[in-house]
Amino acid sequence: MDFYLSYNNNEEQLRLPVTPSDFELSQRNNNTVININALGEINLIGKKGLASISLSSFFPAQEYYFCKYTGFPKPYECVKMIQKWRDSGRPIRLIITGTSINYAMTIENFIFSEQDGTRDVYFTLELREYVFTKQVKPTKVTTPNGTQVTVPATKREAKPIPSKYKAQKGDNMYTVAKKTTGSMSNAKAIAKTNKRDQYKGMDLVKGTVVLI
Repeated sequence: MDFYLSYNNNEEQLRLPVTPSDFELSQRNNNTVININALGEINLIGKKGLASISLSSFFPAQEYYFCKYTGFPKPYECVKMIQKWRDSGRPIRLIITGTSINYAMTIENFIFSEQDGTRDVYFTLELREYVFTKQVKPTKVTTPNGTQVTVPATKREAKPIPSKYKAQKGDNMYTVAKKTTGSMSNAKAIAKTNKRDQYKGMDLVKGTVVLI
């Protein structure tokens, strides 16, 4: 069993010279317990949480017989490498061979010390799973009359914007924009289309509102 830490798609890699004596991977579920009068407590099963792991070992200052390999970096070279990864604001990857553990992770805590005068550097490295997300930017759509409206990013298929909207009780330009285009930022454009520039966003709207 070997422990590998890598950074930036394996551009930099550190194989731990001394295998941690043990490890424990924790991954809780985000379940919610609620109380219903007729039933009492029930447990709603949620999505899995982020995995976390803590590794403790040491960076040897000399080649002991139990080291996993020879020619490993000096202790404080290992320390500086981990500190640089931590300060980069980017995740690292942890792979433990012989197991299914292969996670992108963030460095939550890194503690190191010298203990016995050997110049070996003992450390504890606390890691938490990192999930990559794709950022989707909102798009701008130009209506047939030339008005530009912003359509917020969504995974669902966007619904077409209606040509007209009948105002409901309590509607103002912000609520009309939110209901019809999905974004309150379009209130000003809709007000301009209806020649209602004098309307403030919170003023009540009555009758039919032209959208496109």
